[in-house]
Amino acid sequence: MSVELNHTIIHSRDNRESAEFLAHLLGLIIGTEWGPFIPVVLANGVTLDFATVPAGSITVQHYAFLISEAEFDTAFGRIEEQGIDYYADPHRRHPGEINHNDGGRGVYFPDPSGHGMELITRPYGGWS
Repeated sequence: MSVELNHTIIHSRDNRESAEFLAHLLGLIIGTEWGPFIPVVLANGVTLDFATVPAGSITVQHYAFLISEAEFDTAFGRIEEQGIDYYADPHRRHPGEINHNDGGRGVYFPDPSGHGMELITRPYGGWS
């Protein structure tokens, strides 16, 4: 049996707000609410299940998404249109910039619950 990631739960202050935020930026569909979860399905079948939890219990996590150059253009345009703070690095030392690591483009930005989101057009190390 091959091992694949099927889903993960993302703690959020407001599951609907966080799911809609990511789905809008990346042009994804929000699935049917199931119990406390609002799912967003990625192209590889992995589901991000957003769950509302008390804000004080959220541990900030990092989520990186590999997207095409065209998808980057669209998503980055939406980031700029919405006035979302963005950075070229995870430590937020280069605000208002994107990076060009491994011959691609990348950007970091917070989601509504403070999780670190990252968009890249090339995997680290240049692997495709």
